Amino acid sequence: MTELEDFAARLKTLTDGRASAPRVKDGVMSLALDVAGLSSEQREAVSAAIREGALTVPGVSDVRIAMTAERSAGDRAPEKKGPEKKGPVRIIAVASGKGGVGKSTLSANLAVALQRLGVRVGLVDADIYGPSQARLMASEDRKPQAKDKQLIPVQSPFGIPMLSMAHLVEPGKALAWRGPMAGNALAQLIDADWGETELLVVDMPPGTGDVQLSMVQKHKPAGAVIVSTPQDLALIDATRAVSLFAQTHVPMIGLVENMAGYACPHCGELSDPFGQGGAEAAAGEMGMPFLGRIPLAIEIRRRSDAGDPPAAGDDAHGAAFRVIAEKVAAWLKGNPR
Repeated sequence: MTELEDFAARLKTLTDGRASAPRVKDGVMSLALDVAGLSSEQREAVSAAIREGALTVPGVSDVRIAMTAERSAGDRAPEKKGPEKKGPVRIIAVASGKGGVGKSTLSANLAVALQRLGVRVGLVDADIYGPSQARLMASEDRKPQAKDKQLIPVQSPFGIPMLSMAHLVEPGKALAWRGPMAGNALAQLIDADWGETELLVVDMPPGTGDVQLSMVQKHKPAGAVIVSTPQDLALIDATRAVSLFAQTHVPMIGLVENMAGYACPHCGELSDPFGQGGAEAAAGEMGMPFLGRIPLAIEIRRRSDAGDPPAAGDDAHGAAFRVIAEKVAAWLKGNPR
C-alpha cells in the first residue's frame, strides 16, 4: 500500500466517510468534503485535520478541499409512487455573444458554488467544438459509461456530475461536424441519466448560431445567465445573446461582468484594462438584473488551468463567484417551474 493509499484509508475514518478519494497533481492534493449538517466550528476542525494529515504524504505541498453540502436521505422529500423520473428538473444556460469572455470559467465556478449552497447540480459542456470543462473541473482522465442508450455522467473531483465532448474524444482532436451532428451530440449530453440532479448548468457555445438555437428550443432552459467583459465590443455581442433568448422566450436571470478590474500583484495598484462598469450599465439599459463582477486575476487563471475552481475555496475570489450563485439560487427560488 502506498502512503497516498494509506492516507485515503485513514481519511474515511477521519471524516466518517464524508470525503471523496484524494487526488494529487503537481504537488496539490484535492478532495471534496461533504459538510452537510456540520457547524462552522466542526467544518474548520475537520478541514484542519485533513490538511495536517495530507501534508505528511510525500510529494504533497498544498491541499485543496472543496466543501459541498450534499443532502442526506433524511433531508429529501418523501418519494412519490409512480414511474422513476430521469434527468434534471431545470436547466440554466450560461451564454455569451462571443468567445474569450470567461463563460466556461464562470459556468464551472457557478456549478461549484451552487453545490456548496446545497443544490444538487450537474454540469454540461455544450461547446462541442471547443470543450474546456473537463480541464476546468479536473476530469480529463474520466470516461462516461452508457446504459439503455443513455450516457452516465462522470463524477468530477468536486462531487459534481458532468459531461463534455472532451470525455468522449481524443485530447486535441478537431471535430469537423456540421450543425445537425453537433446538435445531436449536445442532445445526448443533456439527455443523459442525471439521476437525482435537480439543476443542470449548461455552458453554451459562444455566439447565436444553429447549435444554440436548437438547444434552447428543444430543452427550454428555465433561465439564462449572460457573461460579458466591460468593453463596448463585448457588450454589443452580449446584447445579441440576450436577443436570442428573448426571441425564444427564455427568461433572463441576469448579466455577469467578467475580467472587471485588475490588482497588480506587485504594487497592489488597481486598473481597468477592459473598462469599468459597462456590463452593469448595459444590464440597466436592458432592464435585466446585474449579478456581479469577477475580477481579472492571475490566481483565477492559474487555478482554472490547474482544474481547481476558486469557488471551491473561501478566499476573496471564491466569494465573488458565491455572490453570483446566491443571486441565481434566489432567482430560481422566486421563479419556480
